[in-house]
Amino acid sequence: MNGVTWLERCRRPARARLSWLLLVALAAGLAACASTPRGLLEPVAPVPGTDSVNMLAATTRAPSADAGVLFSGERGEGVSFRNIVVSIPRNREVGSIQLPRSVPGNPATDFTVTASTALPKAKLADWFRSTSGRSKRVFVFVHGFNTPFDRAVFRFAQLAHDADADASPVLFSWPSRGYLLDYSRDFDNASYSRSDLADLLGVAAAAPSVREIVILAHSMGSWPAVEAVRQIALKSGGVPRKITNLILASPDLDVGVFRRQIEDMGPKRPQITLFTAQHDRALQVSRFIARGATRLGGIDPTQEEYRNQFAGFSGITVIDLSAINAGDRLNHDLFAASPDAVRLIGDRLLQGQVITDFDVPAPLAAAGAISSAATLLVTAPIRVFDAATTP
Repeated sequence: MNGVTWLERCRRPARARLSWLLLVALAAGLAACASTPRGLLEPVAPVPGTDSVNMLAATTRAPSADAGVLFSGERGEGVSFRNIVVSIPRNREVGSIQLPRSVPGNPATDFTVTASTALPKAKLADWFRSTSGRSKRVFVFVHGFNTPFDRAVFRFAQLAHDADADASPVLFSWPSRGYLLDYSRDFDNASYSRSDLADLLGVAAAAPSVREIVILAHSMGSWPAVEAVRQIALKSGGVPRKITNLILASPDLDVGVFRRQIEDMGPKRPQITLFTAQHDRALQVSRFIARGATRLGGIDPTQEEYRNQFAGFSGITVIDLSAINAGDRLNHDLFAASPDAVRLIGDRLLQGQVITDFDVPAPLAAAGAISSAATLLVTAPIRVFDAATTP
């Protein structure tokens, strides 16, 4: 039977059914997104008593004929740049996004766009100079799987606002189709976009008005983000010193592949911070698709197999959010939905500082030494793991 046993042939349909059931369960957790109206990015007049985030959006998506959509989930020809201003209502919970139930939205109660202007690449340095402020810092966000352009815009606006980011907010949006069953196509599109992200980072690093670049990538967006930094390192003999921190939230990456990527970056690499959660249901589905390979964002940093993977690499911090429940039932957006995580990003990581046990919420208790030099610190509810030295 060509080396395939009867038992294996029976298992295959069972695996297919299980995969479908997992995806259906995941779809149920995302059902609220499906009811959101189309055309959320159509600009409306601003109103007093609201806050705003002025961001640069760089995207490899194809333009949409719908002015309220702007960009589709298909690949475009080259990179498009746009200056987008998002209005954010006040008196809302940190980590929450209030989407309009109908278009146009009301800026007093909803996340809305109040300005949207195309920007030529030649004007990027001018935009950085006008927005970077005294910190001269750029905050680059790369979204994850199953994310339409409007959701990427609003999620990043929420995060930049709630983290009180003293930085120029830059969204890099690759062509995610925004459909749950397009996982493979999304991955191909993310890979397709990594060189364009590397080019954007190079433009930011070359701008005289930029002193520091912090990158935050979520889920599948971690793949093009890490690949872009790796590509720059291989081309230039190291990562530019301006790229100071690479933050990976719920990274949908193979652990061994990630290790090889940071090896390729060499010693001149940025500080790397991982936000992980073992109850991340989206990564559990991704693990099933990967035939049981644990994703980087779902590891337990206390386990020896993962400590060994990071042994000998300085500058890697793992922040375990497994005790937190925030946002939707998937626990996949904890980095932006949890007020504690948002505070750590804004107060520490965006300031170019390393998170330690003194930065997490009290009460604090040490769990004991993991190794001779690396210690796991347990808080309520955040755990911090420093994988700085060989166990």
